[in-house]
Amino acid sequence: MSQAFNILSIDGGGLRGVYPAHILSRMEEEFSVEWSRDFDLLAGTSTGSIIAAALALGLPAKRIVNLYEEHGRTIFEKSKLRPFGLFSSKYKSENLSNILNDLFDGAKLGDIEVPLILPATDLGNGGVHVFKSSYHNEFFRDKDVLVSEAVLASCSAPTYFPPTLAAGDKYLLADGGLWANNPAFVAVIDARKRLEVSIDDLRVLTIGTGIAKQFYPIKKHASKWGYGWGFATKWGHGKFIEMLLNLQSQNANNMLNLTLSAEQILRINFESDRKLPLDSPDELKDLITRADHAFTHQSARIKSFITKGK
Repeated sequence: MSQAFNILSIDGGGLRGVYPAHILSRMEEEFSVEWSRDFDLLAGTSTGSIIAAALALGLPAKRIVNLYEEHGRTIFEKSKLRPFGLFSSKYKSENLSNILNDLFDGAKLGDIEVPLILPATDLGNGGVHVFKSSYHNEFFRDKDVLVSEAVLASCSAPTYFPPTLAAGDKYLLADGGLWANNPAFVAVIDARKRLEVSIDDLRVLTIGTGIAKQFYPIKKHASKWGYGWGFATKWGHGKFIEMLLNLQSQNANNMLNLTLSAEQILRINFESDRKLPLDSPDELKDLITRADHAFTHQSARIKSFITKGK
């Protein structure tokens, strides 16, 4: 029997990233998980990129939980000059950039030994942009890119944060969640293509950040101007962006389930019947409670998933 190839994938979702971070912290506490030993590839988008990059550098997941708790309000600090993002992004990126610089302390993607994937979106070229550690001899573009810069780009959610100039100001980048909010399928494809892993050996632990059922009742959003996107029709930029991210995550998960067997995938996520904003520090305690509940009820499956085939 060949050895399992374990992938850890973490969705985007702003401060909702405390949910996967807490689950991963419990895994470290209860099962003595060492990410570079127990997982063969790490992937994270947007807030998930913070977590995945930190784990790849050997930082404990608990430190990321603390980051959300201690700096959540600073990251999403409202400005009196731009409270609604009428002429610019809703939040400035300087606070998040400073926090990431402190966390990653000058580390470069080329310094990371474990395979790491951080999706972003290339606005300048109208395509995808995937930051990767140097786990293949064809990867040379990103080796000198600061981890903090790559993560900031992956976190630059449209309307929330401005785009990021990265890689020596050669690329104008935004949130990878626009096309890979759930990067699990991206990781599977790269494991098959670049690392030549047999599809039967793949095992994917994929952790979401919650799904709020977003929908737009026909009557409520009708107006004498039709079903336009304007402010008066109450579409709401935040609600619409969150719906797009949720749709992408669900689609990636559907493709993953069509590609691998049920035994190869462990998806941990939750649904909410109320809003799950990306930028609300007031939700952190509830998210940690949900995460602890999920870990408690799935701990046996998680432990089995980590150890089976290793």
